Amino acid sequence: MPTIKRAFLTLSLFAVVAVAQAAKLPDFTALVERSSPAVVNIEATRTAEAALRRGQNIPEEDIPELFRRFFGQPGMPVQPRDRTSTGSGFIISADGEVLTNHHVVDGADQVIVRLPDRREFEAKVVGSDPLSDVALLKIQARGLPTLPIGDSSKLKAGQWVVAIGSPFGYLDNTVTAGIVSATGRRSLDQSQQYVPFIQTDVAINRGNSGGPLLNTDGEVVGINSQIFSNTGGFMGVSFAIPIDVAMNAARQIRESGRVRRGQLGVQIQDVTRDFARSLGLERSAGALVADVVPGSPADKAGIRRQDVILEFNGQEILRSSDLPPLVGATAPGTRVKLRLLRDGKERTLDVVLGELSAPESTAGAGGPPASASGGLLGLVVEDLTAEQRQELGLKADEGVLVSQVTGLAARRAGLQPGDVILMVGRTAVGSAAAFAKATEGVKAGDAVMLLVRRDGQTSFIAVTPRGDG
Repeated sequence: MPTIKRAFLTLSLFAVVAVAQAAKLPDFTALVERSSPAVVNIEATRTAEAALRRGQNIPEEDIPELFRRFFGQPGMPVQPRDRTSTGSGFIISADGEVLTNHHVVDGADQVIVRLPDRREFEAKVVGSDPLSDVALLKIQARGLPTLPIGDSSKLKAGQWVVAIGSPFGYLDNTVTAGIVSATGRRSLDQSQQYVPFIQTDVAINRGNSGGPLLNTDGEVVGINSQIFSNTGGFMGVSFAIPIDVAMNAARQIRESGRVRRGQLGVQIQDVTRDFARSLGLERSAGALVADVVPGSPADKAGIRRQDVILEFNGQEILRSSDLPPLVGATAPGTRVKLRLLRDGKERTLDVVLGELSAPESTAGAGGPPASASGGLLGLVVEDLTAEQRQELGLKADEGVLVSQVTGLAARRAGLQPGDVILMVGRTAVGSAAAFAKATEGVKAGDAVMLLVRRDGQTSFIAVTPRGDG
C-alpha cells in the first residue's frame, strides 16, 4: 500500500509540474492573427529577353540537357527561359511600402506582391542594398495593414521570437517560433560584414527570406535572411537582419536611392591567444589592424599595422567583427574617437570617416629569383620581381614570396606557398636576406607574428615553432 501511495504522489507531482510548465509557454495565436495580414508573398521574375538585352549569359541550367551533352559548352543558340524566384516580405506603411531581402528581387524585371487576402500588385523596386541584403518595394494601394517596428538593440539571447513567411514559395503565412540564440553574429558571406546578424533557432527555409522576425509584442525586430545548412534545409541555425539596420537602409533608399556607409580604411582580424602574448595583451580582445589603406581616413589619422582597436566612439570592441557594423552605420564625414593599443600603451585618435566604396581586387604573385630559409619557422621564401610587386600593389622594397612550407607549426598556422610575407613582428621585410635576418633569433616556443598578403587580403598569422619540425 505505501508503494502505491508513493507512485500516486509521484505521478501527481509530475502532473502539477507539467501544468505549471505549460502555463509558462507563450501563446502566439493573438500575435499571429494580428500580424499575418501584413505579411506578403513575393514573386520575382527575371525575363530572358531582358537578360539578353543586358548582355547577360544564359545560365547553364537553362540550356537543355541535349545541348550540354553533345556540345559541351553553354552559349549555344537555344531559347532562354524566364526565371522566377519567391520570397516573403512585410508592409511597413499603409500606402504600400514593403520590406524584403535584396537577394529576393535582385535582377528582377517584374515583382508581384501577393497579400493574404489574395489581392495582387505589381511592385516597383524603390531601391536595393546588397551589403545589408535589404530592398524597399512600393505597391499602389491605400489603407493597408502594417507591422509595428520594434527595437532590435534590446534583443537578448533566450527571448522568444516568431517568424511568419512563405517557405518554399507556396506555404503562405506559415508560422514558426523559437528563441534568440545570439546577437551580433558575423555572416558567412564576407560582403555582409556590416550587418550584426541575429541568430535564432526559428525554422526558416527557402521562401522565408524577407519575412518578419517578431518579438512577443508583435513588433518586427528582424528580417529573416539566411540559414546555415549542409543540406539546403533548416538545421537549427537561422540569421536575421536587425530591424534597426534594415530601417536605416530603407530610409536612405527612400531619401537618396542608395545607402551610404562610413569607411575607416583598415583590414582587421581577431586577436588570438598567440597574438595577445606576442603583443603583450592581457586578453584576446579587440580588432588587430593587419593593413591600412594608403590615403584612407585611418592612414591620415595615424593608425598603423599591429595597432589593436579597443573602442569605437565609446563602444567596446571584443572581436574584429564588432567593428565593421559600427563603422558602416556611421555617416561618412563623422568625426569619431578610437581607443587603441600600440606598443603596450593605450592611446586615443580622432578619425574623420570616409565613404565606403567597392573594394578592388589584387592579383597574385609568380616566381622570383633568390631564396632563403626562415629557420625554426619552417618557411622558404624568395624575392619578388618588380612585375609581381606592381601587380600586388607593393612598394619596390616590400614583401617576400613563400615558396615552400616545411615546418609543422607553419602548416598548422595555415601558411602556404604563394603567400607574401610583408613583416616579421614589427620588422618589414623586402628581400629573402632581410627575412632570414629577421627570423634568425627565433627560438622554440616564441610566438612570431607574420603579416601575410593572400588573394588581395592582408592579415597577421601567428607561428609558434616547437623545435620538433
